[in-house]
Amino acid sequence: MRGYPQGNSTARNPLISIVLPVFNRETRLINTIESVIQQSFQDFELIIVDDGSNDSSVRIAEAYQKSYPQKIRYFIQKNRGVSSARNVGIKRARGVYLAFIDSDDLWIKSKLEKQVTKMRTLGWEVSQTEEQWVRNGKKVNAMKKHTKRSGRIFYDCLPLCLVSPSAVMIKRAVFEKIGQFDEKLLVTEDYDLWLRISLHYPIYLISEKLVVKYGGHSDQLSHKYSSMDVFRIYAMRKLLRISWGQLDSLKKAALYWWIKEKANIVATGALKRRKWFVFLQHKMIFLWYNASWQWL
Repeated sequence: MRGYPQGNSTARNPLISIVLPVFNRETRLINTIESVIQQSFQDFELIIVDDGSNDSSVRIAEAYQKSYPQKIRYFIQKNRGVSSARNVGIKRARGVYLAFIDSDDLWIKSKLEKQVTKMRTLGWEVSQTEEQWVRNGKKVNAMKKHTKRSGRIFYDCLPLCLVSPSAVMIKRAVFEKIGQFDEKLLVTEDYDLWLRISLHYPIYLISEKLVVKYGGHSDQLSHKYSSMDVFRIYAMRKLLRISWGQLDSLKKAALYWWIKEKANIVATGALKRRKWFVFLQHKMIFLWYNASWQWL
């Protein structure tokens, strides 16, 4: 495959559209953009969507857009969350394939080349790569529960998110069937999307660490919420509602089981913290799904 020289994107659409949402990441954004610009495969457009930053992220993105006007497209919106920012990028994308990168992650130089080659050669519609985790400046190994699997991974995706936005590549046509990110979700929006995608599509794994994923910093969204399971419960209950007719009895039973398990965890934690409304709400969810799941 041959990348096009800078400037040819006006003649035809790029093969890959890369969506980069940004909110106040001035200390990390340059390295992230550079890891995209320096990819060995160059038939792409980079769509940067600023979600209402009030630091120098705006100036950094504007400077890169001016330096690479045929390569980078830049949009600004009021702060609506990462789901909204990614959806803006999806709607603006012109490529056959979509890739995402978070503003605190990096790509290995061969990431796009190896991934798009696999997808085109094997006819994959959704794939992800392995990733190297870095926490507080040190390389760490993923825990066993985070082990990525390849193919039909719907059941594997129920307990926790096993797909990383920065590692995926998806045919744009998939979004036309599945829909986009749920903008009601402030976190676990990716968990919700992967559940919907894995219900209909295999998600294949390239077993090379082509993404460097950074964690441990205080501005991560997950640090703002005491329990991610509240949002995972929402995503699973929504999937039951919108896809009931497409779910066989085993998938329904699995969803019921995980909903009641996670509702029990949330209720127990809320009781300890004396958050009575959350406790009662999730205790009722637990009782309902616990009584129902085995009869499906």
